Amino acid sequence: MWKISTGQGITVAVIDGGFKFDHPDLVGQLMPGKDFSGSFGGVGTYSDGHGTAMAGLIAGTGKGMDGKGAYGLAPGAKVLPLKIKDGSEGGALTSKVLLGQIGQAVDYAVGQGVKVIDISQGMAAVVPDPDDVAQLNSVLARATAKGSLVIASVGNSAQDGNLLEYPSGLPYVVGVGAVDKNVTTTAESQQGRQVDLVAPGMDIIEACTGSTGYCKIHGTSDAAALVSASVALVWAVHPEWTANQVLRVLINTAGKPTDGSNRNDGVGYGAVRPRIALTAPGDPGPGNVYPIPSKVPSPASASPSPTASSAPASSPAAVSALPTKGTSPTATRIADKASDPDSSVLPIPIAGVVGLVVEAGVVLYVVRMRKAVGTAAAAYATPPLEPSVPPGENPYAR
Repeated sequence: MWKISTGQGITVAVIDGGFKFDHPDLVGQLMPGKDFSGSFGGVGTYSDGHGTAMAGLIAGTGKGMDGKGAYGLAPGAKVLPLKIKDGSEGGALTSKVLLGQIGQAVDYAVGQGVKVIDISQGMAAVVPDPDDVAQLNSVLARATAKGSLVIASVGNSAQDGNLLEYPSGLPYVVGVGAVDKNVTTTAESQQGRQVDLVAPGMDIIEACTGSTGYCKIHGTSDAAALVSASVALVWAVHPEWTANQVLRVLINTAGKPTDGSNRNDGVGYGAVRPRIALTAPGDPGPGNVYPIPSKVPSPASASPSPTASSAPASSPAAVSALPTKGTSPTATRIADKASDPDSSVLPIPIAGVVGLVVEAGVVLYVVRMRKAVGTAAAAYATPPLEPSVPPGENPYAR
């Protein structure tokens, strides 16, 4: 893929809780950015390593560890770091603060001409004040009208209520879930009509702020960052395409669900395959039509509901998580399309040293579907890592 595109010339805005500017993998990759949190120290301070990790998954250069660090999926791209309060500093986090600051950051990114906006953050839809949701909806509508594409993680609470989260459940936001190396949804990845795409979200090695500088992490945050990086790869090659066309190509080239549907609530339209999107993109379609009908609000639609039972059936904007509290979603796999030679193995390159395939310093996460196509090899030693983190813990605080 990197022979075709590294995301060169594309800037991705990352809205998160702070960034480590001097991490070796990110030196020269972060623009000055802006702090909306109001906390002490500015955009370059942090309580955990979440923002650093997301920036690294997108645009890490691998320059750490004497050139053996963690690569981002789009190392030719740049990151505009936008700091918000994300709860990592402790204390109550209201929707006015979280959704309000996300809205401010989105508006700022759009004003800077940024076309790709990554939000690996979320708040359960039962919490926000409707006025705060309406205000963020207006911001997202403006961003879409001005040609930006907003990507957000759907959340990691599938086994603890699976409640819809904002902003991933809002109109004009691409909701991203996580899959493991078997291309099956992870146990924590939330499911529902808000899921549009999935990407790897298990056993991800990434830059962090721990003592070694590298952590083994999991979650839909990572998956959203990889989708944002995939957008950067495609847009760098087709700068004349609109956001709608880039997104449509990623949807059309995604690895599809095994149930034969065009989409389902586990994996959405499927797993992003940036290699296929770059080499066989197909027809990008109309530039002025948003390719996810369920994320286009109707004039009479209400705010999205946190449960399926209360979602207005007539409203395409009523994006809902289907299982209610006390139930667990069923894991969903991506289809193995034996008739498509490019789909017998679903290659999803991801950032970091994942210990699966490493050639000449370029790391690829190769998901085996029908048969093995080679054995894993390591060209150099895996860097020392922070301990693997069980679900439910905060790995970035280590």
